[in-house]
Amino acid sequence: MKRWITLVLTIMMSLSFLAACSTGGQKEITVYTALEDDIIETYTASFKEKHPDIKLNMVRDSTGVITAKLLAEKDNPVADVVWGVAATSLLVLDQNQMLEGYDPKGIERIQDQFKDTNSPAKWVGIDAWETAFIVNKPELEKRNLPIPTSYEDLIKPEYKGLIVMPNPASSGTGFLTVSALIQLYGQDEAWTYMDKLHENMAQYTHSGSKPAKMAGAGEFPIGISFGYRGIQEKNGGSPVEVVFPKEGSGWDVEANGLMKKTEIKEEAKLFLDWAISDEAMKEYNKNYAIISLKSEGTIPEGYEKDPMSQLIPNDLQQMAAQRDAVLKQWQEKYDGKSEPKS
Repeated sequence: MKRWITLVLTIMMSLSFLAACSTGGQKEITVYTALEDDIIETYTASFKEKHPDIKLNMVRDSTGVITAKLLAEKDNPVADVVWGVAATSLLVLDQNQMLEGYDPKGIERIQDQFKDTNSPAKWVGIDAWETAFIVNKPELEKRNLPIPTSYEDLIKPEYKGLIVMPNPASSGTGFLTVSALIQLYGQDEAWTYMDKLHENMAQYTHSGSKPAKMAGAGEFPIGISFGYRGIQEKNGGSPVEVVFPKEGSGWDVEANGLMKKTEIKEEAKLFLDWAISDEAMKEYNKNYAIISLKSEGTIPEGYEKDPMSQLIPNDLQQMAAQRDAVLKQWQEKYDGKSEPKS
């Protein structure tokens, strides 16, 4: 009897092995992303419909965490592609020779300022996101305070302890906001300004969207965050106003890239082709007013009528080059008010 059982098991294992060989097994790629976790499934629906045989292993975290993880894995990369991560972070990866050049299908449709100038491109953008103040009106009204409309308003003494913003070391939104201040004011004046802002700061969060959520919940009246998340809070019923600062919003590009690996999968290239396709762009445009296509997209309700005019003149290369030095100085000066890391 034992011999028969052994024989049956051996045959079953052999059949399973042959079946796996005949199908080649399921194809899969690992995607690192900093996109908001509640939109990833919606965004990828059209890819999964088009390529049901490709499994997507999603690794999602905030921009700073994803960037640090990629750099730590430099000698043994896990990710096949990077999707929706700050272009300034991809520039850092490129400086470390971690990206493989690839021109996805349709790259000629992408605006020049939203893609790498080299060909094949090391990074290609999909949309831009920008600094916004998310302000809880009832909470300010309780204190008889006006809604701040500028960076300069935020350092007024009446807002002391009422503001939260993202830590730039962990959040792309935090970093683009700090970079905007440096580009607007210059190095010395920007750090003087941030000293004053720090006096009014209640907490630095590790998520770019969390200040918007905290303002929406009334935990703090003012959250420095980004437009999409604030508009989502407002549309969800939170009593907030979304304010784009008078001086102009800091911004960065959510971008994609192909990781340099010993084995580069064709499925990774298919993903990058899809990521700038019409189907994907339509989904991005439901949330973001600025997409990277040369043809104009629609402007979601709640954004400026001319969202491009709200953005400051921005040097992404400069942001990337200064990133380590800026973060080091920022952490030395202000990290004491950061929320504990989970």
